[in-house]
Amino acid sequence: MENRLRIYNTLTRKVELFVPNEDGKVGMYTCGPTVYHFAHIGNLRSYLMEDILEKTLRYLGYDVKRVMNITDVGHLSSDADTGEDKMVKGAKREHKTVMEIAKFYTDAFFEDCRKLCIKRPDVVEPATNCIGEFIHMVETLLEKGYAYVSGENVYFDTSKLNEYYVLTNHSEEELLEGVRDDVEVDANKKNKNDFVLWFTKSKFEDQALKWDSPWGVGYPGWHIECSGISIKHLGERMDIHCGGVDNIFPHHTNEIAQSEAYLGHKWCNYWMHVHHLNDKSGKMSKSKGEFLTVSLLESKGYDPMVYRLFCLQSHYRKPLEFSYEVMDQAAAAYAKLKKRIAALSADGAVDREAFAEFRRRFEDALCSDLNTSSAITVLYDMLKAEIGDATKRALAESFDEVLSLRLLEAPAQETTAVDEELTAWIEERLAERKEAKKSKDFARADAIRAELLEKGVQIKDTREGTVWERI
Repeated sequence: MENRLRIYNTLTRKVELFVPNEDGKVGMYTCGPTVYHFAHIGNLRSYLMEDILEKTLRYLGYDVKRVMNITDVGHLSSDADTGEDKMVKGAKREHKTVMEIAKFYTDAFFEDCRKLCIKRPDVVEPATNCIGEFIHMVETLLEKGYAYVSGENVYFDTSKLNEYYVLTNHSEEELLEGVRDDVEVDANKKNKNDFVLWFTKSKFEDQALKWDSPWGVGYPGWHIECSGISIKHLGERMDIHCGGVDNIFPHHTNEIAQSEAYLGHKWCNYWMHVHHLNDKSGKMSKSKGEFLTVSLLESKGYDPMVYRLFCLQSHYRKPLEFSYEVMDQAAAAYAKLKKRIAALSADGAVDREAFAEFRRRFEDALCSDLNTSSAITVLYDMLKAEIGDATKRALAESFDEVLSLRLLEAPAQETTAVDEELTAWIEERLAERKEAKKSKDFARADAIRAELLEKGVQIKDTREGTVWERI
């Protein structure tokens, strides 16, 4: 098989030709959700772009095995392994058991993935299924001298490594400032960058999920989960590991440290990281502003495919700024694209030469570090080309194996005429929205926009005023 895909490798900090360990086969791991709350659309940008990578690999002919964990224990509220377990926090918030919380939000996560056409990984493994594997890894690290017991917890000793910061060239101090939560001092640590492999009851008496271990009753640290699950299902040598940029330090840094100390050799060759989705105030999170979920977008009248298209129009290694204005633009573009493809006749033969040329161009865009924006440009160029409708339909269907925008699904049936009563209602809503904006009641203005979208009415603010059209 010809290796054509080039991706940015965080490990080497450059775009590289992707060459898997085994010809034609790819072992791929993606960090899964901590299922204590709904996923916001910033989280889902990472999963969406990892979906594009997997589908690109399959499109190019690779046999892919993709594994993802579900963190249902061990992820604390601080990335520095301090604070309350996020699962326990969620259970207290909703007055449910930890496992009830885990099941509910795991199901909710995969429902969001379904709506966004994100393929379910081949293997999905909850951390609570693999306690034996984690304990074995910790025992081995202790035997090899890479870990120590202190205060009844087990820590990884980063001082035993020749190089700890392999995923970044920043200084130690800069990296510590990048940790997302306040860092609390852990007096049990020998070195400030050491991290917990196993927590015991000495520190978390009220922990809901606990297991017997050689070090006392307790539970695994967050970082050991991904190492244990990936090695269990993908073996000792993995091709590519994915996640958001906020996972680079400390999570992925710690994964490399413990995995390679445990195995005694290099573990993963390629690391892919997706940048943040921001709003105008900065990075999105569950703790600030309006909690943006797929369901919220739907309630405002947006097809989840509009959000997928919005993400694909930007490169995964660039920050992406969300606003309802750009979502409106994406909604209009998506509606027109669907109409254009729906209008193509299925009659006639496929021009194999033209098909091969446009498929090559589409693959070239994807092989250039997953340049989805260029891939969509190829789609538009193809639709404008002087080739038959049957060829265009076949190409659109082929491209959608990766884009997954439901391009050939029939668009919602359009009303042929807008009656006077409906026109009057629309104008009344627009006038109300204008007054809301004038009084700076932007929440009401957004609600009216969403109400109009639910009725199939797209609005656009221009210098001459607000215009609308049926979509």
